[in-house]
Amino acid sequence: LSGIGERAGNAALEQVVMALRTRPNYYNLETGVDSEQIYPSCRLLSRVIGMPIPPYQAIIGRNAFAHESGIHQHGMLKDRRTYEIMTPQSIGRAGTEMVLGKHSGRHALKAKIEQLNYRLADDQIDVVFEAVKELADRKKQIYDEDVESLILEKIFRIPDKYRLKYLTVLSGNIEMSPSAAVLMEIDGVEVKTSAFGVGPVDAAFHAISDLTGKKPELDSYMVNAITGGADAQGEVTVRIREGQKTSVGRGSHDDIIVASALAYLNALNRMAKKEEERECAAL
Repeated sequence: LSGIGERAGNAALEQVVMALRTRPNYYNLETGVDSEQIYPSCRLLSRVIGMPIPPYQAIIGRNAFAHESGIHQHGMLKDRRTYEIMTPQSIGRAGTEMVLGKHSGRHALKAKIEQLNYRLADDQIDVVFEAVKELADRKKQIYDEDVESLILEKIFRIPDKYRLKYLTVLSGNIEMSPSAAVLMEIDGVEVKTSAFGVGPVDAAFHAISDLTGKKPELDSYMVNAITGGADAQGEVTVRIREGQKTSVGRGSHDDIIVASALAYLNALNRMAKKEEERECAAL
């Protein structure tokens, strides 16, 4: 999936499958692959390994079915087949995106969740609904990516050994080191400290490391805008290393510094969970 592999990668499964499917008379081959699972599977893989799907990626990228040019749009309005040899639905993507807002109801959210291929219980939908309303107070429009991010954050998450309660940073083009003040919970106990860094994110990471006693190496740090617009949520993905142990963490928030802290804590929580599982297996 997504062409991921050693060195320069492999042939992308989704591209091979759709090439064979859209040109059956030429190739005279069938794969037996359920193509409607392609997009959900690629997004799941992206989340698991911490590598965002590039917007320009064929088949699964955000721009794969986007049309900006006037000529393109005119042709699309007359006949989609002019520029699209496959439909978004054929790979499991929604044909039209229903944008949620502050006044969207629970039924609209439930329909959106089902459209994104998630099956949640009523109490889980209630949790996501409250999170959507809270986000809508800060952000005018809620897109598919926003909803999915909230589902992953609120529903499909590991238990929090470390939990962020409060974060504030001081940074700018002034002649002093950026600083961060952090209040968090460790196994339910509140602790707080402040730290300096070469930037606001570095300062926040230093403060968290001081509180947790964990000082892993930061292998990678990636920022991705979940949607467009100045009020878009930022999604941060980090990969940390402690000896031979690695962990990937993700965090999303409309404040990129908070998103970074959430991602760092998520990686630490995942690492702590793995350590706990290894200790249990050794008993």
